[in-house]
Amino acid sequence: MAIGPTVHRIALLFNANKIFDREIIAGIGEYLSSTRASWDLYLEEDFRCRLQGIEHWQGHGIIAEYDDPATGEALARVKLPVVAIGGSYADENEYPQDRPYVATDNFKMVKLAYDHLIEAGLQNFAFFSLPKAGVNRWAQERENVFNALMQRDGLQGHIYRGVETNAQSWDSAVEQQVAWVRSLPKPIGIIAVTDARARQLLQACLFAGIAVPEQVALIGIDNDPLARVLTRVPLSSVIQGTTEMGRTAAHLLHQMLHGARFPNTRILVPPAGINVLASSLHEVRNHPHVMQALHFIRQYACQGIKTDQVATYVGVSRSSLEWYFRRELGRSVHDEILRFKLDAAKRLLQLAGSNSADIAVSCGFTSVQYMHAVFKRELGCTPREYQEKLAAGGETLPQQVRPASNL
Repeated sequence: MAIGPTVHRIALLFNANKIFDREIIAGIGEYLSSTRASWDLYLEEDFRCRLQGIEHWQGHGIIAEYDDPATGEALARVKLPVVAIGGSYADENEYPQDRPYVATDNFKMVKLAYDHLIEAGLQNFAFFSLPKAGVNRWAQERENVFNALMQRDGLQGHIYRGVETNAQSWDSAVEQQVAWVRSLPKPIGIIAVTDARARQLLQACLFAGIAVPEQVALIGIDNDPLARVLTRVPLSSVIQGTTEMGRTAAHLLHQMLHGARFPNTRILVPPAGINVLASSLHEVRNHPHVMQALHFIRQYACQGIKTDQVATYVGVSRSSLEWYFRRELGRSVHDEILRFKLDAAKRLLQLAGSNSADIAVSCGFTSVQYMHAVFKRELGCTPREYQEKLAAGGETLPQQVRPASNL
């Protein structure tokens, strides 16, 4: 009688509510799909409520997110093979002892975001962090990287930690964020410690009428699809190498289950690149009317606005605004509105199950037929043909994904 492969019981201690953790889990799943490893996975939505007594768990191995100090404390008593995952640290003493550790490279992530803002022509820089706390050690590491880059380049960086937001503090938190942004020199590039933090700041800017990216060019970290969906101005973000981290951690544990040992092994995984969208596409504009118009268009193009409405918002005549646009952008106000709507439609066509009728409504086209006509004129294909090209890998995606090379 044939004996099957040994099945190992593996606990994944992650918070599945966080994009960082979910993508690591996905990387672990990819590793298992590509190998002969046979694992039964134990996964809680939020493992932190199950840490007590973890040392008594009758399994074979653990992969755990170690950014919360409580995790390391609970797992210190565990005798099973454990692979730790988390942020990187400048101080070697911050890493867990006697455990292999797979880390996201905080230095390279912040530097990638900083270099992107420099390439946009910005000379003023700020960092939106999190309050100091044990569970936010990774945020302080990214803040320290920003400080080091500012000192290296002889610049005065501006750092704001704010408060942890909740229902009771939301209004005051927004007011404080607005006051901080208004106090900064303009134009300025701001790196947010996460996409969630970037989304908060973006909403505060829009609430206060601070133009993004003309006055504030903003970039987050995580490339969280949820953050992009919940913002009127599409959010640029550094893409962490989280899937690769998951694959690497699974590979280490797989070897440990068969007798290998990697005490104090540390592997730093660099970011995969930048998803460059509207929030960081700062361009130097000589006239404030163009900046104001672009700010309005980015927020409301998909609601069907017309050139007259843009001119009214800016406070100039339609003919004057058209003249400014022709001079500085080489295209009309209508062309700019249409360009933004077309980009929005292209992004939606990437989603499984999307259909042209819903997309036309969502992107502010007057009819499906008009959207088809715009696609044919601008791209030489219908929306369905564009979708088929995406599926076949023969079309460049509408957002610009910058590789993380030459760091």
